[in-house]
Parts: sequence; structure tokens; C-alpha cells
Amino acid sequence: MSKSGLHVADSHDLIRVHGARVNNLKDVSVEIPKRRLTVFTGVSGSGKSSLVFGTIAAESQRMINETYSAFVQGFMPTLSRPDVDVLDGLTTAIIVDQERMGSDPRSTVGTATDANAMLRILFSRLGKPHIGSPQAFSFNVASVSGAGAVKFERGGKTVKERREFSVLGGMCPNCEGRGQVSDFDLAELYDDTKSINEGPFKVPGYSADGWYGRIFGGSGFFDPDKPIREFTEKELNDLLYKEPTKIKVEGINLTYEGLIPKLQKSMLAKDRESMQPHVRAFVDRAITFTDCPECGGTRLSETARSSKIAGINIADACAMQISDLAEWTRGLDDASVGPLLENLQQTLDSFVEIGLGYLSLDRPSGTLSGGEAQRTKMIRHLGSSLTDVTYVFDEPTIGLHPHDIQRMNDLLLRLRDKGNTVLVVEHKPQTIAIADHVVDLGPGAGTAGGTVCFEGDVEGLRSSDTTTGRHLEDRTKLKAQVREPSGELEIRGANAHNLQDVDVDVPLGVLCVITGVAGSGKSSLVRGSIPRDAGVIEVDQTAIRGSRRSNPATYTGMLDPIRKAFAKANGVKPALFSANSEGACPGCNGAGVIYTDLAMMAGVATTCEECEGKRFQAAVLEYEFGGKDISEVLAMSVAQAEEFFGDGDGRIPAAHKILQRLTDVGLGYLRLGQPLTTLSGGERQRLKLATHMSEKGGVYVLDEPTTGLHLADVEQLLALLDRLVDAGKSVIVIEHHQAVMAHADWIIDLGPGAGHDGGRVVFEGTPADLVKDRSTLTGEHLAEYVEE
Repeated sequence: MSKSGLHVADSHDLIRVHGARVNNLKDVSVEIPKRRLTVFTGVSGSGKSSLVFGTIAAESQRMINETYSAFVQGFMPTLSRPDVDVLDGLTTAIIVDQERMGSDPRSTVGTATDANAMLRILFSRLGKPHIGSPQAFSFNVASVSGAGAVKFERGGKTVKERREFSVLGGMCPNCEGRGQVSDFDLAELYDDTKSINEGPFKVPGYSADGWYGRIFGGSGFFDPDKPIREFTEKELNDLLYKEPTKIKVEGINLTYEGLIPKLQKSMLAKDRESMQPHVRAFVDRAITFTDCPECGGTRLSETARSSKIAGINIADACAMQISDLAEWTRGLDDASVGPLLENLQQTLDSFVEIGLGYLSLDRPSGTLSGGEAQRTKMIRHLGSSLTDVTYVFDEPTIGLHPHDIQRMNDLLLRLRDKGNTVLVVEHKPQTIAIADHVVDLGPGAGTAGGTVCFEGDVEGLRSSDTTTGRHLEDRTKLKAQVREPSGELEIRGANAHNLQDVDVDVPLGVLCVITGVAGSGKSSLVRGSIPRDAGVIEVDQTAIRGSRRSNPATYTGMLDPIRKAFAKANGVKPALFSANSEGACPGCNGAGVIYTDLAMMAGVATTCEECEGKRFQAAVLEYEFGGKDISEVLAMSVAQAEEFFGDGDGRIPAAHKILQRLTDVGLGYLRLGQPLTTLSGGERQRLKLATHMSEKGGVYVLDEPTTGLHLADVEQLLALLDRLVDAGKSVIVIEHHQAVMAHADWIIDLGPGAGHDGGRVVFEGTPADLVKDRSTLTGEHLAEYVEE
């Protein structure tokens, strides 16, 4: 015992971080109280994730991995030690991040949360008629059977025996457990009023005088001057589906094949992401997915659907709203499966409690929003008996209506009150307000951030003169005048997911905000009902695909004009100025670092000695443009590069235009050569927005653009949206942030609740009318937020 009467073991009540230098952190030192709720704030890109995820959580996970044997470590992901001097007092970290769940078509909410596994066991025990093991109810297990001779040694002799086996799976044989079958929309392949010689095909590269047009025209299987709609059944079949057949066209021997198998081999076999944009757009138009006619989209075979409990089969159970399924499960009472029912009940109740009771277990996990995915991951921790654990959350309020944030706050406090340390990266004032301790990073983003601006309680933050402190009490005024729409998009009878035959007119030429509680049907309305041919540019929150070799310069296409300018100025090939091509340093293949794999130990990345991390051959760095070599250009920030390429010797108008857009979306601090893997979620979405701003569409659909944005950055985003509208574009935003709602010209509010309690338009009109009415949850919260 120590002098104060406190046991020595109870004195370790701080997590101490000294000298953290991960990413942009500048020797950061903080002391975080254990068993308290600590919120990390700061502008986007200030280093919050680097400190919480890249340093504290990463080291905790690495140390846990080291407790396993070397054999087990060989199968685990290897983690390197973060760049930090001292990390003391760590506890086991459980990370609940916003990574979208895999968009594998076979993954559903049920398979991702173990609820399906429990239901399958339940049906295999209680289902009538009894059809087999839990596998018989799984849409990922196919039914197979076989027989044959097996040879094996017994007592020095080779013995032959006949063996048979069979596996009964629940997979629908027609759609292979995907629930949907793909088909070609023939109207998108050709115009049936034209003949082959008139060039009817709408497929990229299939013109009448092109090679494909001449093959179809000279095949002899149909009259090339007859309109396609007048073809006989056999002629149409030859055009679309004919097996590969040897023919002679214009004196050349070749193989003729029907249009559809040809497209399946040439276009559909490729990964969608690797297609050229115009080909991808064609494939998106031409391929339609329809529910499988055999299983009705349930993914399950007829046998699996025939077994029922209390008149309900497993497909019905998975299609129910989870809150209803929880009630149904409560009505089952069978001692033989008591523990299983109890466990299933707990999981389903957790869904309801966390505000996801409106989902169904058969919902594909790839369709969940970032916020929904994060809350789904929280479910397994809610009922956990573990204490003294560090829970790390990445903006848990994303995708939540102000009404739902209160619920999330209660959950965070419950986790803390069980004796856990809760670390939250957050921007919303409602959640910052419940913190026991606040760490504010900044003052700016990127190289201008990475230092601790404030550490203390919320009251101290309010009175501190930091960016967060100044903006914490921000309130917005309602617009005195709203813009008049220039037209409207008519949506009639929308019924995707939970929408209940919604009729609504979305105004064009203005800033229109679509809002409502989580699960009320906002995304369903925008994604499922706005016609794709309306020149729509969608900027959603899906992750940017890119390796550590990708950077803002390659992603936005800015590197092409820069490489050409360097090549022209020096009279050499553009490929020399690419670190992924001929200009790459031979020592590190243009990566700048050399990775040494140490099996189950963490791999070591050392800066390449040959190029000193510059990624290019020494000879390439001798070529200059405007007094800078290519590695110096890639090391510039967007703001510096905008100045450099704007005028003088370094003028490149094409690059300057892209840089201006990056500055417009508030990414002036990013380095051109910064790997995409180091960008935060908010930065990635703004990078996407910048790339899409050059496209020709007239309607922008943004999915929660305030994600990952600090209160101070929201003002800049609103100015950008205003500029888009003033330039004649229509902007439709799905959003919960009150500042964006107050700034809108028109609001469409969906609700009143989530799931089957939502899906209706509860208000449409101006923000001022919504505040005056206070008739909806959104109206109440907006009225509280705006200045009178």
C-alpha cells in the first residue's frame, strides 16, 4: 500500500503518450484519463486519427498480437510499432471504425452479425418438416453429391472401396445464392427501328462502318437492310445468341458470335472499376438486375423455404424488420434450444436499442451507410461483460439525425459507466458536450496541424481561443431569401425499400436538402428514384480505390499535363516523369521505401538509400520545369502548386484548373504526392467532389458531404455548394447537419420514423416554414439550432 492508502495497482489511471510523430503529429504528448469518455476534436486533417487510431489503438493491437505464439502470429496481420517515444498505461483496444462493410454480394446484415448463424441452427432444430443440418438453410452452401472408388493402404495391402457423399445446402441453384439474376436491356444494346447497315448498335465501338458492324453486316445470317424489329425469331436469335461459327467476310476467315456472348466475354468479364468511363457507363445502363424468378430474391432453395416454425420459414424471418423479428422470437418457447433463443434475442434487441431496428437481416451489407455499418459493429460489444477495455470510435454520429445522436450518446456513456475507457473522434457539438475530457488538435490541417491546442474539460474548451472552441456555440441564421427553382424532377410512386408510394417534386436550380431520421428512406428516394439520364453526378461515401502509390495528383488526372509539360520542356518521354513507369528508382521500384518482410514480426519499411525517398531515378531529377524537378513538384502542397502552375515559367492551365477545384473544396494543404491511403474519410469525399466538379452533369447528388468536417469547415462547404448553384447547377444533398438545412432553399423531410414507420414525406418547403411549423422531429431540432 502507498502512503495515501491507495493500492499501487490503482495508481495507473492514465494513458500517457509522449513524442508521437505518426503522419503529421509533431511530437505530441497527452495524458488521457482511464475509465472516462475522452473526445478528440480538431479540423479535418489535423491529426486526430493519427493520434487515436495510428498511435494508441495501433500499439495496443500490436502488443496483444505479440502475446500469441510465433506460429499464430504468422497468420495474423503484421503491425509495425508507431513512431512514438513513450506509450504507457495502455489497455486492450477495441476499434469500432467506419470502414464500410465488404460489398460482397453474398454478405448480408445477418451473415455479418452472426444472427443468421443462430437462425439457421434454430430452423434445423425446430423447423417442420426437418430437412437437415444448419447448412441446409445457408444460401452460401450449394447442394452437391457424388460417388466413386477410394484407394487406401490397410495392413500393407491396397484396398478399394466405393464411397458416396452428399451435402444438402440451402443455395438457390438458379442464382447461386445471390438473389438476383443479371440480364441485358436490349433497348440499350440497339435501336430496333434501324437495320444493321444503318448502324443500330449503342455499344461503344460498334459503329456500322467499324469492324464489328461489317462482321454483322456481312455474316449472311440476316438481311442487313431490314430493320431489326422485322427480324424473324431465328434471325434475332442469330444476331443475339448464335454459337461461335466460322464465316468469311470481305475475303477474311473469322469466327462469328452472337452479340450477347461477345459482350459477356469482352466487357462483363472485366472488373467494373478497371473499365474506361464510357464503357462503364454503357455497362451500367445495359445490364439490369432482377430478382431471381425461382427463389423470388430470397437466395434460398425451395427445400430450405419449405421448413417452417409457427408458419414462418427462414426467408420470411430474414425479410422481417428486425424489431418485428425480435417480437416473433420472443413468442417461441422451447427448452431444448433455450440458450440459443436467449442469445438470438439479445442480438436482435441490441439492434433495436442501437437504433437499427428498421433493418432486415437479408439487407446486403454493402448497402449500409458508414454510420449504419459502424453501429452494426457496435452490436457485439453492447452486451459484453468485458470491462477495463478501451473502446475507440470514429465519428459514431455519422449518418445520424440530431434526434438519434441522443441515443448514441447514451450508449457511449453506458460503455464508460461499465468501467471502460472510451475514446471518440468527433465533430458534433452534441457529442463533444458529454465528454469528461477533450483533446483538441490543430491549429490547421496537414502540415499546419499535428499539435495539441487544448486539453481539459468542455467548459475549458468553450472559453479557449481555439478554432473548435470558437465554433462550438455556432448558430446559423435562416436565409432571408431563398432562390426560385428553375424546374423540377418529378418522382412518382417511389417504393424502393421502405418508401411508401412517395410522390414528390425535387426542385432544380437550387440547393435542396433531403433529411429525416436514420432509416427513414432518404438514400432510397435519391438512389432509387432519380432518373439516371437526368445528367446526375453522384458523389457518395464509398472508399476511393487506390494503393499507397496513388496520390491526389494521379487520382485527379493532374499528373498527365504535368508529365507532358516536363517532357516537352526537356525533349524526353513523359513516361520518365512517372514513379510507376520508366522514371522509377530501380532500387525501390518507385515506392520511395523498401519493405522487408520479417514473417510473423512486423515488416520494416526503410527509406530507399538510392533515391532518398524521392522515388525517381537520379537522371530524371536533372530535368527541370519552371526551376523545379518532378519530386519537388510532388512535394508541394495544393496551395503552393496552384501558385506555381498559375503563371510564370511553370504555367500549366490544365493542372491549374484542377488545383483550383481542390482549393475550392478546402484541400489546399494536401501534398500532391501524398499517398491516398493516408487521407481521412472527409478528405477522400472532398477529393471525389473536386474530380466530379469538371463533369458535364447538371444535377449533383451529395451523400452527407459534412462527414468528417469540422464546424469551421462546414462554412467553406456551404460556400462551395452556393457557387455550384450560382453556376446553374442543381444540388441535392442528403444531410443531417442543421447548418446545411438552414442554408437550403428547399427541404424535403422524410419520416416520421425509421423502417416501416418511415418512408413518407412529412414536410416539404423552405427552412423557415419548417422552423415555424415545428411539426416534425427535424423541425424541432432545427428550431433549437437557429438564431431567432
